[in-house]
Amino acid sequence: MTAPSRPVTAPEWPVDAEGRPRYGYVVIEGPVGVGKSALAKVLAEKWAMTPVFEQPHANPFLERFYRDPARHALAVQQHFLLERRRLAAGLKHAAVGVGPGGGQGMTSSAAALGTSGSIIGTASGTLAGLGPVISDFLPEKDALYAELNLDPEEFALYQRLAAQLPNPSPVPDLVIYLQASPEALFARIQKRGSGVELQMSDAYLRALCDAYNQFFYHYEAAPLLTVNAENMAPAEDEADLALLLDHIHRMRGPREFFVKGSL
Repeated sequence: MTAPSRPVTAPEWPVDAEGRPRYGYVVIEGPVGVGKSALAKVLAEKWAMTPVFEQPHANPFLERFYRDPARHALAVQQHFLLERRRLAAGLKHAAVGVGPGGGQGMTSSAAALGTSGSIIGTASGTLAGLGPVISDFLPEKDALYAELNLDPEEFALYQRLAAQLPNPSPVPDLVIYLQASPEALFARIQKRGSGVELQMSDAYLRALCDAYNQFFYHYEAAPLLTVNAENMAPAEDEADLALLLDHIHRMRGPREFFVKGSL
């Protein structure tokens, strides 16, 4: 069923009945090439949120992993585990005084990482010193990649290491999962032309999409909006963005799906 033909206006910020912001911490997730970082940037500007971006290409083992996965999988995954836990700690113990919407996310303000400050009390509260925050990664997704990339013995070692590390991840107020087919993602990766991503095999991309779908099928920690991003580009198209924001504004249940062109 197609949506009724009516003008769609994008709400500026989701608010509750008393006019208070509904979201203090939003996460955009999805496999490589789906556009999560671009959408997080757009929403950060639209909602005056502080963007917190992951930097996967800073992993010194990543390029070697794509060339020889069996040899470098454990090293690349251990680095990601430590870095994502560090970023999660930065989210929860952020430096005081970094204003919302000022572009002072974790990748643009190294001082905000590892600095002691107030601790967020609840998910709906704003992260200390940052105001409302939006990020392009969910720290828990690290285990998804680990199980995909590591052999059983390596994965068992990874799990032992992960269990020994502090896990300070705050619970998001909303997770937006961008979903697309391997074919669509492959085309976007080719268009983007990133050297490391271009080394990704078709089989690996398919396995990654399956792993993401399974992960979010069972995900219940926070409200989840699954968005079919196959034929829409909300980070680039104003009409697509308006449709998405309108759905977010009307979202009421803990799990919802959004497909462009459907009610």
